[in-house]
Amino acid sequence: MGTFPALTRSLGHYCIKKSRSFNFPNPHVYSNGHQYQTHRTLLILDSLSSESVRLRRLSDSDSGIVEVNLDRPAAKNSIGKEMLRGLRNAFETIESDVSAQVVLICSSVPKVFCAGADLKERKTMTPSEVQDFVNSLRSTFSLIEALYVPTVAVIEGAALGGGLEMALSCDLRICGEDAVLGLPETGLAIIPGAGGTQRLPRLVGKSLAKELIFTGRKIDGREAMSMGLVNYSVPAGEAHSKALEIAREIIQKSACC
Repeated sequence: MGTFPALTRSLGHYCIKKSRSFNFPNPHVYSNGHQYQTHRTLLILDSLSSESVRLRRLSDSDSGIVEVNLDRPAAKNSIGKEMLRGLRNAFETIESDVSAQVVLICSSVPKVFCAGADLKERKTMTPSEVQDFVNSLRSTFSLIEALYVPTVAVIEGAALGGGLEMALSCDLRICGEDAVLGLPETGLAIIPGAGGTQRLPRLVGKSLAKELIFTGRKIDGREAMSMGLVNYSVPAGEAHSKALEIAREIIQKSACC
């Protein structure tokens, strides 16, 4: 039980996410009135994709939408060192891209968004390597949260542990009704270490967040929507279509700014 007081304290910490500008091509203005011209460049997607994380820009009228596809089927998209490097490279690339307007985080693996950290790989790590991995995971999710463009988690199937923490780092979450979401770390005598203890209570409130984390209870898409954890819960298999609809609406509104 020694971890729970620390967990309770962490659930009370809140922060304000930095504001974002949707008028990407224009110069930005500092508070002192000085302007600077952005130096973001266009993505070269194919050469920057990794084995388990693939970047894809949609075509034609949807060219402002960039998809980050998780593709590690043998491990149910669990996050190991290679996938973590791929995620960080992907979002650093997007951060430097002037043409990206909305980012969708999707899965190429049926019935799973992300099963969390790769626990099999973690067993081979030393304690210091585990700590380094968790720190890198946390900083990568903070990078997602701080991206200058809106991010949408497209959840079909399981989003557990670090997988849900990644979704919590996004601005919006859209899931299928049969999705399974949860932070089951307490069943392993650990607590969520990549920001879930801070981000979950901002969405659902501290009391409900504590219940979900203390018990490790898993919920479906409908319950997730009822408590405010996701923005939309749609019929299974339709989360991506709904995400595209929202992304197109965002881009349409940003063009008017």
